[in-house]
Amino acid sequence: MKNLWGDLTGVKPVKLTRELFKGNPYNGKKPHEKDEVLRILTEERGVSPVKAALLVEIYEYQQKVLQGDDYLKAGLYIGIPFCPTRCLYCSFTSNQRPYSEIERYLEALISEIEYVGRRLRESGMGIETIYIGGGTPTTLDVRQLNRLLDAVLHNMDLCKLREFTLEAGRPDTITAEKLQTARDHGVDRISINPQSMKERTLELIGRSHSPKDIYKAFEIAHKSGIPVVNCDLIAGLPEESVGDFEKTLETIIGLRPSNITVHTLALKRASRLIEQDPEYHETHSDVVAEMIALSHEMLRDAAFRPYYLYRLKRMAGALENTGWCREGTAGIYNIRIMDEQQSIIALGAGGMSKVFFPEENRLERVPNVNNYEVYIDRLQEMLERKEQGLFSMIPEIYKQTESLRRR
Repeated sequence: MKNLWGDLTGVKPVKLTRELFKGNPYNGKKPHEKDEVLRILTEERGVSPVKAALLVEIYEYQQKVLQGDDYLKAGLYIGIPFCPTRCLYCSFTSNQRPYSEIERYLEALISEIEYVGRRLRESGMGIETIYIGGGTPTTLDVRQLNRLLDAVLHNMDLCKLREFTLEAGRPDTITAEKLQTARDHGVDRISINPQSMKERTLELIGRSHSPKDIYKAFEIAHKSGIPVVNCDLIAGLPEESVGDFEKTLETIIGLRPSNITVHTLALKRASRLIEQDPEYHETHSDVVAEMIALSHEMLRDAAFRPYYLYRLKRMAGALENTGWCREGTAGIYNIRIMDEQQSIIALGAGGMSKVFFPEENRLERVPNVNNYEVYIDRLQEMLERKEQGLFSMIPEIYKQTESLRRR
């Protein structure tokens, strides 16, 4: 199949599109008008006209959603590296561990929340978004979830907060009590991730839930009063036909989520799937391309619009992941993390903080270790990394921000 993305190999093609529109003084690139952006993407970079138009459409919508750049606010990511089971395609930091181990992790994580909250208040940097991800955060029981969310509310200054997301993920971990706890603490977005509505597929990929659990999770979510419900689906799962994918998408649209993110299956190096079939992403490229094209047609017909997009290595058909939203429900954190024009502070095992220096258009990464046991043992070192790599740098971020304003 023809490569629809031309010579673009990066993860963030919308970021490239922004730089074409706005220019980049750091490398001498001038800003361009829309027609010229489309020409560069198609003629110089070899992107198909359909994908180039998609990039421009997403960029223009993102500018409305973001309401401009604010370098003195950050996104806050909190990682819960536990899942009920490990999926066939997964390479994320996720573990299946007993209650006592989750308790130990939670103790360390809350210590990091307390430290980061105090240092943010002292530095004056605000929080625009909070995203609690994983793993599966709703692996926590109600008491643990309440304790975590209490720690966030009691330690973080949320006066500038625009969005608070809890990734519920596995439908079989969702209960009315957990979502009520989330709602009571100000969570206004959750994500339910069925991946497929075909029971055989769920068995093949190692999910511990059934389609019935998905229906139940959506029912609970709608009753909870949480305003925005996102749903993740994957195109190209083992043994699925285009018809199977179409049925899944049709069913999910009928369950009335606010957002639907359609992922192209990517063959991660640490996944079990790549061990079983290293060439899966190549042999399934044509059928996945048909699935992705079908998703665009069905979602537009259902009044969704694309609002963010990213790519990964070894994706089937070298395609992309696209987030779709109903008007007014785009995820700000999702846009910011891909745009890379804002600092992201990541807490917990596997967290990768990114410190943005606006005048230099430069990111510096401050990692936490991936292994949750090592994270617990070396927590003080993680805090020191943030002190040196993030909080000691905030005066410089203020200085550069002021310098840009004076221009």
